[in-house]
Amino acid sequence: MLLGALVDAGADLEAIQRAVDRVIPGTVHLASTSVRRAGQRATKVNVEKIAADLPHRHWSEIRTMIEAADLDPSVAARALAVFGRLAGAEARAHGVEPDEVHFHEVGAWDSIADVVGVCAALADLGVATVSAGAVALGNGTVTTAHGRLPVPVPAVLELARGWRVRPGGEGEQATPTGMALVTALAERCEDIPAMTVAAVGVGAGTRDVPGQPNVVRAVLGTLDTLPGASGSGVSAPEVDDGAEVGSAVVIEANVDDLDPRVWPGVLAALLEAGAADAWITPILMKKGRPAHVLAVLAEPGRVAALRDRIFRLVPTLGIRESTVRKTALARAWSEVSLDGERVRIKTGHRAGVIVTATPEFGDVAHLAATRGEDVRAVLARAVAAAEAAGLAPGSPAPAAEE
Repeated sequence: MLLGALVDAGADLEAIQRAVDRVIPGTVHLASTSVRRAGQRATKVNVEKIAADLPHRHWSEIRTMIEAADLDPSVAARALAVFGRLAGAEARAHGVEPDEVHFHEVGAWDSIADVVGVCAALADLGVATVSAGAVALGNGTVTTAHGRLPVPVPAVLELARGWRVRPGGEGEQATPTGMALVTALAERCEDIPAMTVAAVGVGAGTRDVPGQPNVVRAVLGTLDTLPGASGSGVSAPEVDDGAEVGSAVVIEANVDDLDPRVWPGVLAALLEAGAADAWITPILMKKGRPAHVLAVLAEPGRVAALRDRIFRLVPTLGIRESTVRKTALARAWSEVSLDGERVRIKTGHRAGVIVTATPEFGDVAHLAATRGEDVRAVLARAVAAAEAAGLAPGSPAPAAEE
């Protein structure tokens, strides 16, 4: 239903299919159709199997499949966050370790397609941040691979911790997969926020219940205020003399028991997972223990996935988050010739004027190694070449922007 709502709101089904195929190639075909539910028009996305061998899988297998797939980093990070949250809930419900969870309904091909598909749809639509309202859980009983269970089933209740819920009628109204998608991807549980609506999508479920449309709605738009800035008077993303002003989230964790040799890999993994920046700061904790603060700068829509990634990468017991106002210069790449080699110059500019110009250090280091020269000497010549080409603070900004 969530996937149908996002497709109805404008997500490209072919782009979604390509993302799913990268994880489970040649396994499913996605098809959308327009239906009516209790008099409402909606889009239903059917996940049709095209492969004969469709095994159930453990969480460790699904994680490996997603990490090995050639996915957009934001899609992979979000999908891992959803399945990681789902594995934790199932593990608690069944009294096993998360990696030992043998998914039945959840680990099947259609649920992998649902999770990866929803994450790919959000990326295709350019969704930066997600919020969702109270979830209807339902009443009664449902037949599962573990037998007949009361509604809501145990995993749904585990996933609902900290979320507003309501009964919502007879039968199963929220599945573990759906609840994991909502609670892992949404930053906040709230009623529809103040926003300028750009698109509305309606996704249909299989059942058609008289008098109660079996649908989910997705509303896309631009927030009137920055997330977390209620009452602060901070405007939505704007442009200030050529510099983009918007919101970002700083995620921090104190770590005092990680081998220092691991830190470079941690920072690289977080950047690969979609962080805008990541760094560590030495601190002194209680009882005189030396430690580090791991800090990650992220777009609001990537926070949930990066939070999950941090918990997996470092031994911390807690994470704190704060919304900040970020002003980013417009940027461009140019090239200069140095000893017959091309060196890239990255410029930041505002109001049509270059504010900063820096040679790409990787290019400089490669040239220095090739020529057998000192890096500092090559860097100085690269700066001089950039200035000679008009790529210096105070000069007009280059026309091509990244």
